Amino acid sequence: MGDNSGTTSSANRPAAATTADEDLLLKKFFAEVSEVERDNEVNRILSCFKLNAFEYLNLPFDSSVDEVKRQYRKLSLLVHPDKCKHPQSKEAFGALAKAQQLLLDPQEREYLLNQVTAAKDELRSKRKKKLKKDTASKLKSLVDEGKYEQEFERSEEFQQQLKLKVRELLTDQEWRRRKMQMRISEEEGRLKKDEEETKEQWKRKREHEEQWEGTREKRVSSWRDFMKGGKKVKKGELRPPKLKTEDPNKSYVQRPVKRG
Repeated sequence: MGDNSGTTSSANRPAAATTADEDLLLKKFFAEVSEVERDNEVNRILSCFKLNAFEYLNLPFDSSVDEVKRQYRKLSLLVHPDKCKHPQSKEAFGALAKAQQLLLDPQEREYLLNQVTAAKDELRSKRKKKLKKDTASKLKSLVDEGKYEQEFERSEEFQQQLKLKVRELLTDQEWRRRKMQMRISEEEGRLKKDEEETKEQWKRKREHEEQWEGTREKRVSSWRDFMKGGKKVKKGELRPPKLKTEDPNKSYVQRPVKRG
């Protein structure tokens, strides 16, 4: 009876007590961690594939949100710049924080898990084609009713293949995103250039109109002077001879032309 009640009280311990126990275990763990181990963890983090947040936290793809939080807490304390002397510990610490932020964001997490699902589908399809050629494996798969495949997907071989395939898909998606962003930037630049050219044309047109309007009085005055007296001849200037106009009522005789 005494043992059962002790077990029951342990099972019903409040969450605060459980957290305190975890803190105690973490302190004990970090007390035993050497500087070399901290440095190795910094190097591991900095060598991770930048697009895979699970890889930074060294977690499997099916990890829960709570597991993400616990793992981040553990690793962030391990490489914290105040506790780790590695020259790039601050960079590693920041990478862990960003990874946790992505995995706690529902939209970002869903995007990553969609890539994982697509990678699994590709690997399963590839393996299915391979099994068709391997009669023994095919028969074993049928007899075990799917257990054979489940065991394989839990294997280290499959997990490594999955990790590489996820990298491939994430890289492809990121390349597409960057190309799209580049096209958007180019289009925005073209539109901005067109807008600036249009503004410059309107500016020149407005300046021309203002200049034209500014000389209006001068032009009107010159025209009035011209209409009043015509073009005045300066003193000493020779006038050109006036051309005679033919009178249609008079007859003219053409003078004979001497031919040599």
